[in-house]
Amino acid sequence: MEKILIADDEKEIRSLLRLYLENAGYAVEEAADGQEALDLLAGGEFSLCLLDIMMPQVDGYHVLRRLREKSSIPVIIISAKDTDPEKILGLDLGADDYMVKPFNPLEAVARVRSNLRRMHELAGRSDEKKGRDTISHRDLTLDLDECCLYRGQERIALTSVEFKLMTLFMENPGKVFTKQQIFECGWGEEYAVADNNIMVCISKLRSKLSEDPAAYIKTIRGLGYRLEK
Repeated sequence: MEKILIADDEKEIRSLLRLYLENAGYAVEEAADGQEALDLLAGGEFSLCLLDIMMPQVDGYHVLRRLREKSSIPVIIISAKDTDPEKILGLDLGADDYMVKPFNPLEAVARVRSNLRRMHELAGRSDEKKGRDTISHRDLTLDLDECCLYRGQERIALTSVEFKLMTLFMENPGKVFTKQQIFECGWGEEYAVADNNIMVCISKLRSKLSEDPAAYIKTIRGLGYRLEK
């Protein structure tokens, strides 16, 4: 049974999420502040973390930074902060998803399922590609086992979505991918409406790759994006 950590200082939110997640078949542990979350993450094997930002003791951003030093489990931020800078900061620090309070608990369960599915797909993909452990293009090398990227000797950590998009781009340099293709590859869901998650993710990848935003991933106006040859 996969175990989920809910880190939020609001007891009502923790109780609501616990109810729905346990009904969906997950084991759940709770943390009421950031320090408790760090202690539980250090001592337990969790498959995913639902993480609030504004918590006593230690805030969620600090928890996320510390977690990403040693773990790549999916993290879904749950926060009342709904501005683009807050969302971008959370994603830049390594979060895989972002939900704004108040939210539908059924949507939370669906996002948990989706993020766990992506994680398992990545693990399966690495297993399938034993013997073909890397993809190289220009000065970039994508390690399929470690799920990380190297530019020369510099190691660039990737989230699960970023890894899937870089795999797509590096397997097809020069090919233009539409937003629909990018969304369905990275998020594993049907693309229905414009989603700024794509823009944020591409922006993050560009900043990790180079100070020049167009050095590797180029916007093709009206069509989508491509990895430059």
